[in-house]
Amino acid sequence: MISKAEKTRQFIVEQTAPVFNEKGYAGTSLADLTDATGLTKGSIYGNFENKDEVALAAFDYNFNRVTHYIKEKILATEHSIERLLVYPKVYRNFLTIPFLKPGCPILNTATEADDTHPQLRERAAKALSFWKTSIENQIKRGIKRGEIQAGTRPTEVAVILMSLIEGAIMQAKVTGKPTGLHIAMNFLAQYINSLKV
Repeated sequence: MISKAEKTRQFIVEQTAPVFNEKGYAGTSLADLTDATGLTKGSIYGNFENKDEVALAAFDYNFNRVTHYIKEKILATEHSIERLLVYPKVYRNFLTIPFLKPGCPILNTATEADDTHPQLRERAAKALSFWKTSIENQIKRGIKRGEIQAGTRPTEVAVILMSLIEGAIMQAKVTGKPTGLHIAMNFLAQYINSLKV
C-alpha cells in the first residue's frame, strides 16, 4: 500500500510536471509550485529536499508519460514499419495532445539544462539514449522478421528519426504553427516506408 507521504510526493510531481515542462527549471518559481499544487512551501519542501529534486522527479514523470503513451501505440501493432510509423503519427499532432502541448520534455530540458543544470542534462541524455536504443531495437526486430531491408543501419535511422522529430517540434513551438511539423512528419513517414522489404 502507498503511504500518505508517497501519495503527497506523487501529487506534487504530477501537478508540477507540466509547469516545469512549459517554463523550464529556471523559469519555474516556488510560487509556481505552490500555485500548481495548492500546497504550502513547507509541504513541498517537507516532501522534497529542494527545487532540484522536484524538477528531476518532474522530468522523469514527463518522460515516462510520453514513453508510455508511445509504447502503448507501438505494442498495438505487430509489423515493424507500422510500429515506426507511430512516431510521425503521434508527433504530427503533438500540439493537440494536452500533456505534450508544452513540448517534448527531452528537448525542453536539454536546451535549457545543457550548461546550467548538470543533473537535468544527465537525465535528458539518458532519456535520449533510451529512446535511441528503443528505435534501434525496433529496426533490428524488423530486419530479423524480414519486414525491414537487411542493409538498414539501426543507429542511422534512429538518429534521423529523432533529429527530424525534435527539430520539427522546436519549429512548431517557436512559430505556434504546425505547418513545418506536418511537412517533416510526412517526410519521416515516407522515409520509414522506404525501409520496407
